[in-house]
Amino acid sequence: MPGVPAAPDMSSTQPRPVYVIGAGPGGLAVAAALRARGVRAVVVEKSDGVGASWRGHYARLHLHTTRRLSALPGLAIPRRFGRWVSRDDVVRYLEKYAEFHELELVTGVEVTRIERAPAAAGAGDGDGDGGGAGDGAAAGEGPGWLLHASGGRVLAGRAVVVATGFNHTPRLPDWPGRDTYTGALAHAAAYRDPKPYEGRDVLVVGAGNTGAEIAVDLAEGGAARVRLAVRTAPHIVRRSTAGWPAQRTGILVRRLPVRLVDRLGALTAKVSVPDLTAYGLPRPESGLYSRVRQGAIPVQDVGLIAAVRAGTVEPVAAVEAFDGAEVVLADGSRITPDAVVAATGYRRGLEGLIGHLDVLDERGRPLAHGRRTPAQAPGLYFTGFTNPISGMFREMALDAEKIAKALARRLGVRAEARRAAAHLPDTGLRPVDPPA
Repeated sequence: MPGVPAAPDMSSTQPRPVYVIGAGPGGLAVAAALRARGVRAVVVEKSDGVGASWRGHYARLHLHTTRRLSALPGLAIPRRFGRWVSRDDVVRYLEKYAEFHELELVTGVEVTRIERAPAAAGAGDGDGDGGGAGDGAAAGEGPGWLLHASGGRVLAGRAVVVATGFNHTPRLPDWPGRDTYTGALAHAAAYRDPKPYEGRDVLVVGAGNTGAEIAVDLAEGGAARVRLAVRTAPHIVRRSTAGWPAQRTGILVRRLPVRLVDRLGALTAKVSVPDLTAYGLPRPESGLYSRVRQGAIPVQDVGLIAAVRAGTVEPVAAVEAFDGAEVVLADGSRITPDAVVAATGYRRGLEGLIGHLDVLDERGRPLAHGRRTPAQAPGLYFTGFTNPISGMFREMALDAEKIAKALARRLGVRAEARRAAAHLPDTGLRPVDPPA
């Protein structure tokens, strides 16, 4: 029977594992897929449990993708969690996922730097699945990788999968006067619920999914006034129309030409989303899919349209600066909110970990993801660093299978070895409890 995820003996004489950095959905999915293929994977997580990012999100948050299309490999999300899974239920699912697949999980250890191992480090370190010298002898893998971690640890791995998360490091713009603003200023990463803002005038900065949902949460939760600072008008889509989720549309159109999807998106918006120009939120000038390709995902409506039309959320111009107690907006107006919540996004935060390996683009994003590995860093994989309209959980699940297949082939793990791994759990798709 599956039990509590095991904490491996770091001094073990077992073959060097594949290290997976991060115990969020992407990391857990890869570890489970590797285990199912007979490849030993150890997940290293700096916090004290799985799903740390999800635990820290605001209480109102639900997946914007359906339960059926958000399951990770080998374990369905239970029906009792509903169609749109809540934050707390996502955490429960991830905990159950690690337990069900009996994943090797090390918590409270932070990997701070990844380096290619010197050639001598891999010499003679046969792993038993391909013969020859080193874990790359059969497939050209070379000496492997060294992971420098907290507590002075240095871990040697055959390969590394980086799954530290899309929303890793909060990004707070360096607005002029920010440090001398006399009101309360916090990034959306610190927002949990509207209670601290009851009876207060609040400005939410950023009209992405997070900003839009926090603005609605504040308006419904007792804030005296809620304004939403918008630099670029977002595309707004209905989360579901006549039972058809927006995610399925995203899956269907993501391979189509950008111009075609832009036209289809404009037609759909005219039919399903009212024109909010009179309320200060005009329709976007650029196409929906053109914006997606630039990294801007459409806002799924979970109350924003109704709140804007009712006047409980007031769109205003973008923030340009702070001046004492005032916030200066792009249209020249000044407002004096009691508090500002900055939903201004995140950075991937990978520079210190792998910046020296020349595997990041100018925005700090991995140059490769999924089954592809950088030519200059063979054996280094990435998952969870894209935000597709088809759903992040779905894409991480697909990436996990692709990475596992590629790594098993690269490391020379044969089908016979996979079948011989009788201790591995059955990864057939099933719910964690009986269907409702």
